[in-house]
Amino acid sequence: MDMPRELSPRECLELISSEEVGRVAVCTADGPHIVPVNYVVVDDAIVFRTAPYSVLGTVGWSSPLAFEVDHLDPALRRGWSVVAAGPGEMLSDADALTALAGMADLQPWAGGSRHLHIRLPWVSLTGRVVGGTIATGTSA
Repeated sequence: MDMPRELSPRECLELISSEEVGRVAVCTADGPHIVPVNYVVVDDAIVFRTAPYSVLGTVGWSSPLAFEVDHLDPALRRGWSVVAAGPGEMLSDADALTALAGMADLQPWAGGSRHLHIRLPWVSLTGRVVGGTIATGTSA
């Protein structure tokens, strides 16, 4: 059995940039709340869209957030996980929103009105791999 290996910041950035869907976690008065989102990496931040009336839309843009993305291969018993953590920010700058408008990866998969953009500029980006070779969802 392989021991887990810590990933370098460069490896974490490459892996988090290689996927399209991850999970955002926020603490609420009712406890932890975790939501799958599609996202893009822009500079040193994760950007995703949500509904303004959702939990993320009401508390996520002004709270500490954690974001996790992973890729697993159960048959080969290998995989990786990357976690980013930092403050949630509502993205409202017109120029930034215009630049994001054409990104296909940022078009919501889920139905409904998801026009609130949340930015998570990470203050920590960590990851681990187990099973040797790193495999992403887009390449082996």
